[in-house]
Formats: sequence, C-alpha cells, structure tokens
Amino acid sequence: TVAVGVGDVAPDFTLKGTGGASFTLSDFRGTPVVLAFYPGDNTPICTKQLDSYQGDLAGFEAVGAKMLGISPQSVASHDEFACKRGYAFPLLADEDKSVGQAYGVVGPIGFYRRCVFVIDAKGTIRYAHRAIAGLTFKSSAELIDAVKAAT
Repeated sequence: TVAVGVGDVAPDFTLKGTGGASFTLSDFRGTPVVLAFYPGDNTPICTKQLDSYQGDLAGFEAVGAKMLGISPQSVASHDEFACKRGYAFPLLADEDKSVGQAYGVVGPIGFYRRCVFVIDAKGTIRYAHRAIAGLTFKSSAELIDAVKAAT
C-alpha cells in the first residue's frame, strides 16, 4: 500500500485513549490536529519527544491545534505514562497497529516509526514526516509553523 502524504485526506479512525475516552479523528474537523506517532511509552526518546510537546502545548493551543499521541501500547500503559509525565494531551492506543498501517508508520519488522502529521481543519494532511532511524523528532516550533502554514 502507498503511504498517505501531503495533500491526501487523513485516514479517519477511532481509538481508545487516556482517561477512558475514545477519540475519532473526524470529530476534530474545524481544528488542526498534530498526530504524533511514537514507538513506545517510557522509552528515552519518546519520553523526551512527548515532554517537549507537553512543554510547548500552549504554543500548539495558540495556533488552535490539538495534539494527539499514538502508539501501539495499551490504554493502561498510556494512562500510567501520561500520569507519570503530566501529559495534558491524549495518548491513543493503536494496539492492532491498523491506524499506523493506514498512515504508513509501521516499519518492516512491525515497530512504529517516529512520525508526525499535521492535519488541517478540513481533514487534509498538510505536513508529514516519517523518521527512518527514529533517534530524533520534529521540534514543536517546526510543527507549530506547519500548523500556521496549513490554516
């Protein structure tokens, strides 16, 4: 399958997330969304990445964007991780990796790659980054600029 990219309609999904809630992407129409796919809870680089987004959450909110983290761990794992780190944005559980596959973020041996998408208020992907090595992540500033460019 060909991975989605800039200009494509973002594949819709509904996933369970932190706090016992379910999240459906299309429910956010009218609002830009930053989807941050990450390999795993409580891992060094993922923790650093999500801590950085949490630290800059006011910047995302200032441009009207909603941040969503997605990885294959369970909601229980996400709740523990989010509580420990103080994340104010939801972490969603893609346990069967179907959403990851729809976005082309699942690597050759089945692990999530560190990837981020900016989806505009109409549901179109305006920014896509897929890390191959996964040792770095896109900064909040770059993502906030992508949101501004998409509105």
